[in-house]
Amino acid sequence: MENLGKILIVDDNEDVLFALNLLLEPYAEKIKVITGPERLEHFMTTFQPDIVLLDMNFSRDVVSGQEGFDCLKQILRIDPQAVVIFMTAYSDTDKAVRAIKAGATDFIPKPWEKEKLLATLSSGMRLRRSQREVHLLKEQVEALSDGNADERIIGESDAMRAIFDTVDKLRDTDANILILGENGTGKDVIARLLYRHSPRSGRPFVTIDLGSIPEQLFESELFGYEKGAFTDARKAKAGRMEVATGGTLFLDEIGNLSLPMQAKLLTAIEKRQISRLGSTQATPIDVRLICATNADIRRMVEEDRFRQDLLYRINTIELHIPPLRERGEDILLLADHFLQRYARKYQKEMRGLTREARNKLLKYAWPGNVRELQHTMERAVILGDGSLLRPENFVFQAAAPRPRKEEQEVLNLEKLERQAVERALRLSEGNMTKAAEYLGITRFALYRKIEKLGL
Repeated sequence: MENLGKILIVDDNEDVLFALNLLLEPYAEKIKVITGPERLEHFMTTFQPDIVLLDMNFSRDVVSGQEGFDCLKQILRIDPQAVVIFMTAYSDTDKAVRAIKAGATDFIPKPWEKEKLLATLSSGMRLRRSQREVHLLKEQVEALSDGNADERIIGESDAMRAIFDTVDKLRDTDANILILGENGTGKDVIARLLYRHSPRSGRPFVTIDLGSIPEQLFESELFGYEKGAFTDARKAKAGRMEVATGGTLFLDEIGNLSLPMQAKLLTAIEKRQISRLGSTQATPIDVRLICATNADIRRMVEEDRFRQDLLYRINTIELHIPPLRERGEDILLLADHFLQRYARKYQKEMRGLTREARNKLLKYAWPGNVRELQHTMERAVILGDGSLLRPENFVFQAAAPRPRKEEQEVLNLEKLERQAVERALRLSEGNMTKAAEYLGITRFALYRKIEKLGL
């Protein structure tokens, strides 16, 4: 029989609670019981049941069922889509009709018939699942229709026109794409643009930020898991790759992926199938991959920190997003866009920037790229007054000082590399595996560096 999810039973008869708990335990994910409506709100908000089995009559009134209807109102106020099944020893047609009209899902008499009770709960659980699916579809439709309405890509520079031309050429292709660029250049925005202009537009667009997911969670996030696969796996969960089937999977900051996880990702791409953790059954997948990184991915390949065969799989097409300092007048277009956005948000009457302020923005190097410009404009709008923003409204971090002549020798890359390897060997007391871990490279790469440096 299918899993009946989480069930909350509310009844003032402890014998009934015991009997229902014993009967339903093999079929339910989890069961909680309470003897009255006093702690109903607490359990609805903390336990979040899939089904509520609710006694219609408590000690105050054992005939009319009014207490049950009062509890129903309370439940539906907390969760308007709650599946509530009434129980009463005084069942009649009038109460059943009134219960359904009041928002109950179904109605069973006491004493219950086991098969009838299980069938009613099973029907209620199917309703609950369908409600979740409808809710998820609504969220996806909203996201697709206007979720990124303000995520416009602004740019008229030659560099950005080249990006737009490439995206247009890729309109009818399913090719995997690798987006390269510094932090803050808008790689995620370009990924969504590629998705919206692809044959898979309107289907799932699933994102994993590999820079924010701990290494030990990546596999379960990507491939999913079965109930009991590990300590906290109380129920099965589909992974992002499975959810993205038919659509697009965006792997942001793929340069952060460890070598073992790179191997598993490569296997999934090549075989076009995955297995959830705790399962031996293969699930077919059909995803288009868009990956992004700010790392020097080819240098990582040379240093054995990124698999070359995986790079070949993910970069059928490469897009290089230019840094903001190379986009000329785009700086001012973006500045005006963010000014208008934050003037509306903070209800300020601001029309634009003075000529001096615009020149100041153009001369700045923008190491944080578009993201830094956005934050800079928001801060200026919040702290500024008057109709125009002036140069003094923009305070930039001082550029890093150039190294003094006597420091330049210390910054020699080979010497720095030698110092790092020597220190790792000292800290690990000659243990090559530990030394490689300290340096963040493989043992094989460490041996090559020792040979190259003559250590």
